[in-house]
Amino acid sequence: MVPDPSIRRQDFNAGLAYAGRMPEMFRYDVEILHLLVSPAHAYFGRARDGAADVPTSDALQAEVVAGKGIVGDRFFGKAAHMDAAVTLFAVESLEAIAAALGAAPFDPLLTRRNVVLRGAQLAPLLGQDFVLESGGSPVTLHGGRHAQPCAWMNEMLAPGAHPAMRGRGGIRCRAVSGGFLHRGPAVLVSPVPLDTAQAGGASVLRPSRLP
Repeated sequence: MVPDPSIRRQDFNAGLAYAGRMPEMFRYDVEILHLLVSPAHAYFGRARDGAADVPTSDALQAEVVAGKGIVGDRFFGKAAHMDAAVTLFAVESLEAIAAALGAAPFDPLLTRRNVVLRGAQLAPLLGQDFVLESGGSPVTLHGGRHAQPCAWMNEMLAPGAHPAMRGRGGIRCRAVSGGFLHRGPAVLVSPVPLDTAQAGGASVLRPSRLP
């Protein structure tokens, strides 16, 4: 992947303001496989009691509001989660976990991540503003922190999935600008180079909470 120096400021996003020289941008063809929107948490309490039966949509499109997150989702507008309201997840990570455990393919929706992508290495986006272009207005996100798995993954995916998912749980992001995300082919515009071959690779991280 090579820099695309022709990309203009408005192509990256009107909500991003850079001082001085515009940095080089890198464009990656990705696919948005799933857009999970749910108004409530499904995983709480004891895993042996089963997940909560809450409305969950694998939407064709999802509206993102700057500073709030995804409309209709459990993290939307919650002050405690403003910097981590949108979760991104690489499906290659789930495939790597299934292979490591010798299990059949897992349903990505069971991870409860909002945006499930194919073709994107996510860890380098931490601390960066980046854009997803998926057919509507570009959506700018800021990579905030790792999205760590909870022990429920042992119950919902397979025994051993929780430790196997550490470092592969995706990232939590702040919505910098609003717009619509659509399932299907998309472009990820990054200020840093990404290694798509490492999309399913594990990262070293610190312990965390919410699924």
